[in-house]
Amino acid sequence: MDTSKILKDKVVLVVDDEVDVTDTVEEILDMCHIHKANDYDTARQLLMGFTYDIVILDIMGVSGFELLRQSVKRGFPTIMLTAYALTPEALEKSIRLGAVSFLPKEKMSELDDFIADVVLKGGQPVWGRLFDKLGGFFSKQFGPDWRQRNEFFEEFQESIQKDRDVQSS
Repeated sequence: MDTSKILKDKVVLVVDDEVDVTDTVEEILDMCHIHKANDYDTARQLLMGFTYDIVILDIMGVSGFELLRQSVKRGFPTIMLTAYALTPEALEKSIRLGAVSFLPKEKMSELDDFIADVVLKGGQPVWGRLFDKLGGFFSKQFGPDWRQRNEFFEEFQESIQKDRDVQSS
């Protein structure tokens, strides 16, 4: 997959309280037009003032879940990118609030691939692809039975499988 062609000229908002993270994302996505915010107020102003192909939000330090609500309300495909809030609970909340993907900062070097998946799906959620790619990573982080310990994820996994069955028929 040629991510550079897929992402060329996409307008992306990146929000993280750490300047080095927003700078790194800007380097990774150098084929995109990047807007950066390092605090909630700036991010909110940008969300309300521009249209974005993709929004990338940190959870901690910038009120990421509140920004996620606003971004989804505006109709922007939103990806959560986190290190400290890398928990099954944060993942579940991201899904429930309408995020289309959820990435650990440890995988930030692959961000362009994950965003390309979202663009190719027309901004629709890519949870099946994410779990295919990062299922082992999440199991290592959360424990091998993390999905079975949470009824939400068991049901969510079933809905992903149903979507796949419908798409393949």
